[in-house]
Amino acid sequence: MPKIAWWKWVSLLLLLYVVIAGFLGPVPRLHIVNESIRNTYFHVPMWFGMIFLLGASVWQSVLYLRTGSDDADLKSASAVQVGVLFGVLGLITGMLWANFTWGEAWSNDPKQNASAIGLLIYFGYGILRASLPEARERARISAVYSIFAFAVFIPLIWILPRFTDSLHPGNGGNPAFGKYDMNNEMRLVFYPAVIGWTLLGFWLSDLWYRAGKIRIQWNENEK
Repeated sequence: MPKIAWWKWVSLLLLLYVVIAGFLGPVPRLHIVNESIRNTYFHVPMWFGMIFLLGASVWQSVLYLRTGSDDADLKSASAVQVGVLFGVLGLITGMLWANFTWGEAWSNDPKQNASAIGLLIYFGYGILRASLPEARERARISAVYSIFAFAVFIPLIWILPRFTDSLHPGNGGNPAFGKYDMNNEMRLVFYPAVIGWTLLGFWLSDLWYRAGKIRIQWNENEK
C-alpha cells in the first residue's frame, strides 16, 4: 500500500479541524451577517486555493513552452481543472452567503459578475483543449492560453471591482471583511482553512495528473 505524503495528512487534519471548529466554534454576533460568517472558512479559502492552482498552471505552462515536457502540459491542465472546480464551489458558497446577507443569491454585484466572467474564460480553456486533437498543438496553444487567462483573471476579480460600487467586502470602498469583522478566534480557523483547502487542491490536481497519465498510457497501448 503506497504511503500518503505528509502534506496530504496535514491537509486532512487541517480540514477536519476547520469543519469542526468552523461549525461549532464561537463567532462574532454581527448584524445581518449573523451565523453566515462561518462561510468565511469555506468560501474565501476556496478562492485562495483556486488562485494558487491557477498560478501553478501558469508556472507549468511556462515550463512547457521552455522544455516541451508532456508532464508540464498535463500538470498545467490538471491544475486548471481543479482550480475551476474550486472557483465554482467558491461561487456557489458565495451565492449562498449573498442570499442571507444581501437578500438574493445573485445581485449583479461587480465582484460576482467579474468572477463569473473569469470562470467562463477558464471554461474556454477546457473547450479549447477538447477541440484540438493534435497533442503538440493542443499543449502549445493551451500553455499560451493559460498564461494570458491568468493575466486577465487576476485584474478582473481583484482590481476592477475595487473601482466601482460593490456590496462585496474589500471592493467599491467597502473595508475588507477581516479588517473589522474577523476576531482572533476566527483567525485561528481561517488561516488553517486557507492552508488546508490549498493543499487539498494540489492533492486533487496530483490525482488528476496521475489519472491523465494512466489514460494516455491506456490509449497508447490500444493503438
